Amino acid sequence: MEGNGLGQMLLHSDEAEKFDSDRLFLPPCSQSWNVLALDGSNWQRIDLFDFQRDIEGRVVENISKRCGGFLRKLSLRGCLGVGDSALRTFSQNCRNIELLSLNGCTKITDSTCNSLSKFCPKLKHLDLASCTSITNLSLKALSEGCPLLEQLNISWCDQVTKDGIQALVRSCPGLKGLFLKGCTQLEDEALKHIGAHCPELVTLNLQTCSQITDEGLITICRGCHRLQSLCVSGCANITDAILHALGQNCPRLRILEVARCSHVNCHELEKMDLEECVQITDGTLIQLSIHCPRLQVLSLSHCELITDDGIRHLGSGPCAHDRLEVIELDNCPLITDASLEHLKSCHSLDRIELYDCQQITRAGIKRLRTHLPNIKVHAYFAPVTPPPSVGGSRQRFCRCCVLL
Repeated sequence: MEGNGLGQMLLHSDEAEKFDSDRLFLPPCSQSWNVLALDGSNWQRIDLFDFQRDIEGRVVENISKRCGGFLRKLSLRGCLGVGDSALRTFSQNCRNIELLSLNGCTKITDSTCNSLSKFCPKLKHLDLASCTSITNLSLKALSEGCPLLEQLNISWCDQVTKDGIQALVRSCPGLKGLFLKGCTQLEDEALKHIGAHCPELVTLNLQTCSQITDEGLITICRGCHRLQSLCVSGCANITDAILHALGQNCPRLRILEVARCSHVNCHELEKMDLEECVQITDGTLIQLSIHCPRLQVLSLSHCELITDDGIRHLGSGPCAHDRLEVIELDNCPLITDASLEHLKSCHSLDRIELYDCQQITRAGIKRLRTHLPNIKVHAYFAPVTPPPSVGGSRQRFCRCCVLL
């Protein structure tokens, strides 16, 4: 059962005992409910995260026997008591599994991936993050038995090297998401294999893969034109060269994370669109104010975490006085009239968007106009509830939208 209902039912430790026999004992309830609970076809998706401390291997084994080929999605994230033996039984019984999360299951070893390879050819999404015993042997096994794999998370599996990556990507051409955060042994050679064999790649996380350089990432850019999200935070060897490569080869890129990459700068950047990047904070604006002196157009629409302090830094940065022409701040709920005060020295500012900024007032906009009389301010203010109409006449215009 998809969504809520029996397919999402979670098991307490005391309930685990009930799965040890051939029968499932339920409190007094209707016979129909009993039938539904025992029907494996109703158990297509199970998430045991909320009971991670209580789940042991035998629970997983009994679930697999009950659900069999019906189970499509199982999350055992954080279930420290689950090991290879239980997952071998699971793999044998649940051969139609498509999504499996073993994130943080630290007892897992290469043996589990061997089992998945032998019995689960339909596997598409596998999360092995923080399963630190995983090695190249796991990736080689997956490459042999799970050719439909689309997303793999092996973050913090620091025994993996380029050999494992090579085996994986050569046999899984449909990979769309690779999460390699903390795989510190990976070098540029691993990235070259990814660039050569993963044309469908959309998301790549290489955070703290400290040995990679521009050489490997440029190969990624040239081979993975569908890339939308790239994280290279903590990769200290990265320079501006990857910005050029991304601009030339990855037109769909939406998210680029380069925190702590001290060799990367954007001194020539003129336009930055961060609309709906909901994790953006004032820290980003501080860096833009320091490193982007040529910035002319900045969109921060729906960046709900930015505050007046971030705008203060931006307004005092080198781009503010002579370069900044457009700033879009619509749907930024923490922005107040103070931000407008910080922008009044931006003499080139031609347009500002303030739709749905609930703390911006008409008075604040009026004060901004005294310093920038030619600025176009786009905003609206919710109207005061009008009095009842006289004689049943209708108002034929909207008083909500104001173009200032």
